[in-house]
Amino acid sequence: MEYTGSKYKGDWVEGCMEGQGVYTFPTDTKYEGDMKDGMFHGSGTLLFPNGSKYIATWENGYATQGKYIFQDGLEFDEDNWKYCDGYDRRFYTEICDGIKPAGRSQLTNRIPPREVPAGCYDCGDGFYNPNSRVILDYQLKFLRNADDDEHDWIVRTCRKGWDEVIGYRPTLQP
Repeated sequence: MEYTGSKYKGDWVEGCMEGQGVYTFPTDTKYEGDMKDGMFHGSGTLLFPNGSKYIATWENGYATQGKYIFQDGLEFDEDNWKYCDGYDRRFYTEICDGIKPAGRSQLTNRIPPREVPAGCYDCGDGFYNPNSRVILDYQLKFLRNADDDEHDWIVRTCRKGWDEVIGYRPTLQP
């Protein structure tokens, strides 16, 4: 584990992670739960650095059933997903707390929204710099390099760290 940057604190049986334990990945994602023969096995939860989690039943390292819960408490339901679909575009906090009055826009599900560094985009799990094509997490640690498809999606879709006039702009006479 010292070579991968991972850590484990928990029960060992004959040199293998077995029983209850906490396995920490180099990304600070943690697994808390049952282990067997060095693999996730039984009940366990993946805890992500952004505050979301995946609670599951595991078998030989694979999740056999589980549910994903976002950091704000919203549970993902693949069969009955109604959040932010084609008909209802409200943020989860707006569903729970109501829509803000006219003139007070809610830009993200987070209140207040994160300050996006100048020249960067907020891509959902961090900040993207289109010049370097690097994505840093919200603590400004390296996450990944964006490929061409991700770059195009971020530039087309995500919130910018600067203001930009859009729509009709009349020609002004001197």
